[in-house]
Amino acid sequence: MAFNTFPQKLGIPSGTTALRPTNPVIGDTYYDGTLGFLLIFDGTAFIPCSAPAAQPSIIVTDVGTGVAYGTVQGSVAFIEGVSGGKAAGFTATQSTFSTTGVSSPLVVTITGNPGSYSFNGTAYNGFGTSPSSLTIAQTLTSLPQTPTIGTATASTTANEVTVTWTNGANGGKNLSAITITPFLNGTTAQTSRTAATTSSTSYTFTEGQLTAGSAYTFKVKATNANGTCADSTATNSATMPNFLFVDYLVVAGGGGGAVSYAGGGGAGGLRSTVTATGRGGTLETTAVISKSTNYTVTVGGGGNGKSSGTCGYGTNGSNSVFSTITSLGGGGGSYYEASNSPAGLSGGCGGGGGSPDGGAPGAGGAGTTGQGYDGGSGVASSAAPYYLRGGGGGGAGSAGTAGSSTGNGGNGVAVSITGSSVTYAGGGGGGVLNNNGAGSGGTGGGGAGAHSGNTPTSGTANLGGGGGGAGGVGQGCAATGNGGNGGSGIVILRYLTSAGTITIGAGLTGSTATDGSYKVTTLTAGTGNVSWA
Repeated sequence: MAFNTFPQKLGIPSGTTALRPTNPVIGDTYYDGTLGFLLIFDGTAFIPCSAPAAQPSIIVTDVGTGVAYGTVQGSVAFIEGVSGGKAAGFTATQSTFSTTGVSSPLVVTITGNPGSYSFNGTAYNGFGTSPSSLTIAQTLTSLPQTPTIGTATASTTANEVTVTWTNGANGGKNLSAITITPFLNGTTAQTSRTAATTSSTSYTFTEGQLTAGSAYTFKVKATNANGTCADSTATNSATMPNFLFVDYLVVAGGGGGAVSYAGGGGAGGLRSTVTATGRGGTLETTAVISKSTNYTVTVGGGGNGKSSGTCGYGTNGSNSVFSTITSLGGGGGSYYEASNSPAGLSGGCGGGGGSPDGGAPGAGGAGTTGQGYDGGSGVASSAAPYYLRGGGGGGAGSAGTAGSSTGNGGNGVAVSITGSSVTYAGGGGGGVLNNNGAGSGGTGGGGAGAHSGNTPTSGTANLGGGGGGAGGVGQGCAATGNGGNGGSGIVILRYLTSAGTITIGAGLTGSTATDGSYKVTTLTAGTGNVSWA
């Protein structure tokens, strides 16, 4: 060092600030009498080497990434001041916590929730500590708070499990996702799903997302821009249901027709989840079926037409059943009486009323809501144009007409459960005196009525049509000729081909065909059980 180029004090070059050497080299030492500092040249400027560190300024930033909720962190960067010694280290301070270190920035970890926090800082060296910097406020954030888990509930009507939870705080930043993870048998994580919105508090796992018949627990976690919080605790265990969803058509047996100017038989009641149900009702709800469980099926037979030579009704058809679904057999047709004829019998569809030779005609029997319509009444006249005609039996799609009109059976209902449109459950036509226009059968298998001496038509098998009424030869109980029999009913079941395989039990006659993505099982006779695997 060139000590001889400027004044010295105690062997150390000294003088005022203005007398600092103009061409120093690194390491030149100089005592500045103006400042009272010992200075050393660092290659750029003379810097104090015998004074406390200069007052710093600070910059605070949020350290939210990966920081668990309940703790926040601020990163404090220091800028050294110029009026003091070189810092050996720094201290970053918040009202409840401080951190000291030799490098910048320093990270201050605070136990607390996201919000605004105030910071200041000091620098230090071997000669002392600087004054505090100005105080800086900064908003600090974290990961979201872990949601509070609710329950897992398996549906009793669908292959679904619904998970609930309560959202926690967002960690100071908007949530971007809520994730729900199923754990098979409570241990092995399966494919996670994302809730519909970040304010959602439930998620429903549907068929295909979980394995039917398997048990799961569930955990929930939330994500914001800082990352994803820890999983919640687990829910209770819930088993994914293994239901099968079956559309059905259940048609009962049609009622039989009576003898002697008689009413036609009412069609069997019709209940359906596809296309249309009886009496203009709202379509029924698809059946929810459990696999490996037996379900009763009965295919109702048609009622008998009244035999000749005795007074009485055609008999009602038999009920058809699938599980809890029962369609009522069609009502039998009413008969001739010399004075007041009785009403047709009630059923799924009502039987037609009889026609007396004087007195009151028989009213049509009542149909059943959601299954079929009423039968038509008879007519009390032997004069043209009516000629003692019984009323038509009711159909699933319309009422039977009165004998004073046409005596036709009511029309049935077209249903496309098999993939093709088929009309079922037409009412039987009324019988008439002489050759004077017996009632026709309704569409859907209804049997036509007959005039005196001719044989009425029976209802069509497996369509549930009502039998036609007979005209009869002679009057009253002595009349000869039989009423038409009702047609047997049918039960048709439709389900997805992927849903399972049906077993048709003993006592039932049936078969299964494929229609696109569906299997269709048609049961045409008997009583027994069906089940799916």
